[in-house]
Amino acid sequence: MSIQTWFNGVWYDGSPPPWWLKPGSMLYAAVSGGRRALYARSLRKSVRLGRPVVVVGNLSVGGTGKTPLVCWLARRLSEAGLRPGVVTRGHGGSSRGVRLVGPGDDPAVVGDEALLLARRAAVPVAAGRERAAAAQLLIDVGCESIVSDDGLQHYALVRDCEIVVVDGERRFGNGWLLPAGPLRETPRRLSGVDAIVVNGGTPRDGELGMRLEGTTAVGLLDGGSRLLRDFAGLTVHAVAGIGHPERFFGMLRSHGIAVLGHPLDDHARIGRDDIVFGDDRPVLMTEKDAVKCATMADRRHWYVPVDAHFDDGDERRLLDIVTHAIRVPVRRRGAHG
Repeated sequence: MSIQTWFNGVWYDGSPPPWWLKPGSMLYAAVSGGRRALYARSLRKSVRLGRPVVVVGNLSVGGTGKTPLVCWLARRLSEAGLRPGVVTRGHGGSSRGVRLVGPGDDPAVVGDEALLLARRAAVPVAAGRERAAAAQLLIDVGCESIVSDDGLQHYALVRDCEIVVVDGERRFGNGWLLPAGPLRETPRRLSGVDAIVVNGGTPRDGELGMRLEGTTAVGLLDGGSRLLRDFAGLTVHAVAGIGHPERFFGMLRSHGIAVLGHPLDDHARIGRDDIVFGDDRPVLMTEKDAVKCATMADRRHWYVPVDAHFDDGDERRLLDIVTHAIRVPVRRRGAHG
């Protein structure tokens, strides 16, 4: 059992966390609260860019579905003529600077999510720990609006719109901050954001409902595609190195596929032993994992791209919130919420 799997069990099994994790959560609350207070009182500098900034983030760690939402949002803003670019941290990449990311870059250098965004968002993408510097690269190549993949707690970058993505099935787990629980901030933070998007489950009052849907599988070896329903009745290996692997496995099962699940840690380094299982069964994986597996794949290996879809009217409501913030920027948020 990996550390991530163990922690997910602690956070989401419905039981109180072990007592010895609770002091760590209290320390985390003190440090993160103090850091936010420094920005709120202008004792640490928040950078104001010359373009509007939309942050898509979450309160909990891993697996809420924010990256597919970022891809959806980037495409919609581009269609509206708002010339967006996407900035991301570059998790899992070895690069320590800021850089523009291209679809042919090495995921070991730029990170798996950054490469996925560069291939799917159809807009310029920049990666780096210093988001303001990475965002400036986007401005330099002509972007007129910035979408930040994650970064809700990155108060060094002033933002005009905040969207929080919530896992509709797991919500906020046991409600504790890290490490006793999955939260980076308490749910009180939601009172200050512009939109709450709930991925799966049943949205509550004021929340917007989203679901992730995948209908095709794409071959890693040749790029050919098959409908997922063509795998119905078959037993497949399913590989998922994401924050919530069971969501991917459940999606495959909903298409009538029998799944042999192989969960990996989020952003895991994947080797051949992680995707080759000594038989001829198909191997289906997430798109984020697939960007790291091209050189190891054969005819058995497929990835399943997913897209964000919304409940009736919620797509229009979310787009209206974001486009209004972009067209009428107020530069109101650093750490003030």
